[in-house]
Amino acid sequence: MDKTSLCGFTVEEIFGIIQPGGFTRSHALKISHLIYKKGIRDLCSSSGLPRKLRDFLSQTSETGLYPPVSSVSSSDGTTKYIFRTPDTRQFETVLIPDKKRNTVCVSTQSGCRMGCSYCMTARYGYHGDLSAGEIVNQVISLNTEVNVTHVVFMGMGEPMDNLDNVLKACEILTSEWGVAIARRNITVSTVGITDAVVEFINRSDCNLTLSLYSPFPEEREKVIPAEKAFPARKTIAIMKDHPLQKKRRFSVAYIMIKGINDTDRHLTELIDLIKGSGIRVNLLPYHPVPGDNNISSPDDRMMYFKHNLIISGISASVRRSRGADINAACGLLAAGLRKV
Repeated sequence: MDKTSLCGFTVEEIFGIIQPGGFTRSHALKISHLIYKKGIRDLCSSSGLPRKLRDFLSQTSETGLYPPVSSVSSSDGTTKYIFRTPDTRQFETVLIPDKKRNTVCVSTQSGCRMGCSYCMTARYGYHGDLSAGEIVNQVISLNTEVNVTHVVFMGMGEPMDNLDNVLKACEILTSEWGVAIARRNITVSTVGITDAVVEFINRSDCNLTLSLYSPFPEEREKVIPAEKAFPARKTIAIMKDHPLQKKRRFSVAYIMIKGINDTDRHLTELIDLIKGSGIRVNLLPYHPVPGDNNISSPDDRMMYFKHNLIISGISASVRRSRGADINAACGLLAAGLRKV
């Protein structure tokens, strides 16, 4: 008999599995605590559960936790992990340690089908969605003593193309019976699948980031094909119209490429698009993929954009690159993966 993988289940769902054996919701809470807070891979050997419950679980369930198959560390402390599911789908996860925060960048799919030209994951192709458990597992199975404070859904895959599993993963990551990370410390990135964005905003309290590339639709469509069906301006209008709850953030990620999207014309249009909305702009350096001769905008140009956004009343930041030497930076995931 196939066993049920418990990672990815809510405490109520775990209770539903063990209730036929005469066990209580309190037992389900202990199980979720061992999985989500302790990262215990073998419940049957855990002294934290009654022998009768361990025997029951040995017949019906497994944790569903599994470690990465390999990892590589950057000179700046960033570590990239490769995970492989039992059915051989591969995906990458990145741990970014810092002084006051430790961020895990999780994947939501093995590969991606959005086809963005600046992204190595698109070249890898699409190999399937990740379950909620496979998403959460990336946070709790990194074989590290680092206390994870932030999670960003900015790895392989388009989160809004796997919305149900992303929403459930967010629930587990933020619930007290789960990993218990603050909602304000969870950020989900998207190219802007309109209906899914609306559903995400209404069903989750986590942060949302739109990958913009260019404020001009015709330019964006050439690089982000989803623009044709899901215009960025429509997504931004949805973000503008939704009243922000305390500490929740909507933002735009703007990857800057020298001479391509860092002109004064782009800056003026970006300001007109975002001004007065409360949306933050995160300016990111560009990391060329193989065969691309474009380069990132220089630091002074990025600071120029930031300065003009701020004096226009728009919150803005310049994000420094992390893990580029191990292909762990924005747009580089899957550069070292073989196709399965």
